[in-house]
Amino acid sequence: MPIFRVAVVDLTGVLPLMKVSDRLTDIAELVLEAALALAWQELVARHGEPRCTAGGGTRPARFAIVAYGKLGGLELGYGSDLDLVFLNDSEGEQQQTDGAQPLDNAVFFSRLTRRVISILTMHTTSGKLYEVDIRLRPSGQSGLLVSSLTAFDLYQRQDAWTWEHQALLRSRAVAGDAGVKAAFEQLRVKALTTYVRRENLAKEVADMRQRMRDELSKGTPELLDVKQDPGGITDIEFLVQYLVLREAWRYPDLVRWSDNIRQLEALAAHGILAPADAEALAEAYRTYRQRMHHLNLAGAPGLVPRAEAAALVAAVVRHWRAVFYTDAPQSAE
Repeated sequence: MPIFRVAVVDLTGVLPLMKVSDRLTDIAELVLEAALALAWQELVARHGEPRCTAGGGTRPARFAIVAYGKLGGLELGYGSDLDLVFLNDSEGEQQQTDGAQPLDNAVFFSRLTRRVISILTMHTTSGKLYEVDIRLRPSGQSGLLVSSLTAFDLYQRQDAWTWEHQALLRSRAVAGDAGVKAAFEQLRVKALTTYVRRENLAKEVADMRQRMRDELSKGTPELLDVKQDPGGITDIEFLVQYLVLREAWRYPDLVRWSDNIRQLEALAAHGILAPADAEALAEAYRTYRQRMHHLNLAGAPGLVPRAEAAALVAAVVRHWRAVFYTDAPQSAE
């Protein structure tokens, strides 16, 4: 019902695009908090609270949920998946719950995560609450379901690919313990400002973008895939991510926000993009997303006549070439 109400004020023009995404994001975060609280209560009643050793004593071991993608970027749409990563701060030699049926903390947090996912994806008469995607966790599908903050930091420093740092740029801690959420944000800033390998950054970003176009585009000669075709949404996102990752070591405040619009504003504030160019890209992004919102509501694919979007496509392609023909000419086509 809350999403239906948002859709009504969206279609009637009462709320602008950014406010619509804010409301959809708020709803998802409230649902995540409720699902986590329910799952935590169930497991603690059975096994006690997880505890660990620290500084010669014991303390509670805590847990948080991190959102990536559209939810992480404050740009949730109708029917968007929730891209989630699960973290805890357990450490030390003793890591176990304190109940009558104790569990190792790793097992407790794994069961907690599975229960949260089960609640979110449970089939009801109205369908699922959300689809959940957990492939962005460290090491992807072969990785652990839940990571410690220490292990997550090590992965980001030693093993993360450039595309994973791009994804991290669009992440936020959205549910769970406030201390773990704050620790994640500190880790995120450190990773994006000091761990990114900038030597081949332009080539890696452009090559990944080309692979996505080749594999994911559903466009035709007559119809533009608004998300995946050249000049579309993902080109804008990759362009912004590249510029932020390239310059974040110099201007750490570039990574303060996880959404594209405020990242564009920050790039303009530091003179990395001309203000007029940043606003043109932001306007194209808002226009595309508005179109996608309404297509999703109608249950239609993200395709529009190429003639309808020709001016936007040309503008985005021009900005893409201005950056990548200079920084990665061999990969910019």
